[in-house]
Amino acid sequence: MSRVGKQPIPIPAKTQVDFDGQVLKVKGEKGVLSRPISPEVRLEMDKEEIRVKPVSDHKSAWALWGLTRTLVANMVTGVSQGFSRVLEINGIGYRAEAAGDTLTLVLGFSKPVVFKLPAGVSAEVDKKNNITLSGIDKELLGRTAAAIRALRPPEPYKGKGIKYAEERIIRKAGKTGAK
Repeated sequence: MSRVGKQPIPIPAKTQVDFDGQVLKVKGEKGVLSRPISPEVRLEMDKEEIRVKPVSDHKSAWALWGLTRTLVANMVTGVSQGFSRVLEINGIGYRAEAAGDTLTLVLGFSKPVVFKLPAGVSAEVDKKNNITLSGIDKELLGRTAAAIRALRPPEPYKGKGIKYAEERIIRKAGKTGAK
């Protein structure tokens, strides 16, 4: 049995959940999300909660049970509260500027990197070195944060680059002088 899949998903006030055939649509204060649901699991809904159940005892149905529950819970949380991810830029001369749906990053290359944010993700820059990404789709937000981090991943000697705020960089010792 899936420990994650067994847990019910509470539906907050001001959130509407519609399930037509195999497409789940969740509407809340922050926006609307929809996702196709696998036919190997079924959703049982009432006014207060959603429960995910496997259709059969097949291995793939059990594998999708917990995954589907997590995806649906992320949709409900996203449209009611939203998600955010914080990135830090470390390095002398490294900085970021947000303007509309573009993020301009100066990362030590010969030219600034202009990163176009996908629809549904917004960015704020504080103190020129903290980027706060926010949106309602957790999957899209995570992919966007990973793409920005991949532009200049943190290096282990001085720690220069873009890292997640909660990420800890393990430093290596540099070269020692000749004897």
